[in-house]
Amino acid sequence: MAISKKLLNPGERLIISTRQHPKALFGPILALVVLLAAGVAAQVLLEDDGFQRVLTLIVWVLVVLGILWFAVRPFLDWLATVHAFTDRRLITRQGIITRTGHDIPLARVSDIKIEINLTDRLFGCGTLVIADASTFGDVPLKDIPHVEATQRQLNELLNELHSGPAPRRDEGV
Repeated sequence: MAISKKLLNPGERLIISTRQHPKALFGPILALVVLLAAGVAAQVLLEDDGFQRVLTLIVWVLVVLGILWFAVRPFLDWLATVHAFTDRRLITRQGIITRTGHDIPLARVSDIKIEINLTDRLFGCGTLVIADASTFGDVPLKDIPHVEATQRQLNELLNELHSGPAPRRDEGV
């Protein structure tokens, strides 16, 4: 489960808990490969005399700093970002050092739309855009796995909230 139970109020049920699709890590992985290739190329191309040794060391320091900034930091951001829907509200939390978040009561949600581009289709994810009745407008949740199923679940949840529990599918009408 991606979200901590301590964020839930007494009697609140967790319906959906997720984080971004791992597709969001492709950019950082590509940056890691490019930076390591640059370090290895510097190691191979520079000769072993005094100045080139110092230059190689400088390149490796820059490579390590680049890896920390362009690969490790985005991975930690991805790991620390969670989205959850309970039977009462939407909860989002993100950030490594400074945690930020949104809590939107489901009663204020006015629209749920999805955006799925070509690469999202390949990976089975998309952006879920939550519109609420506030001045903040839309809250986009990017790279949500199984976004269409999540949208259906949320629509059922909102329907239950506004009209009472829906009859179960296995019950006769």
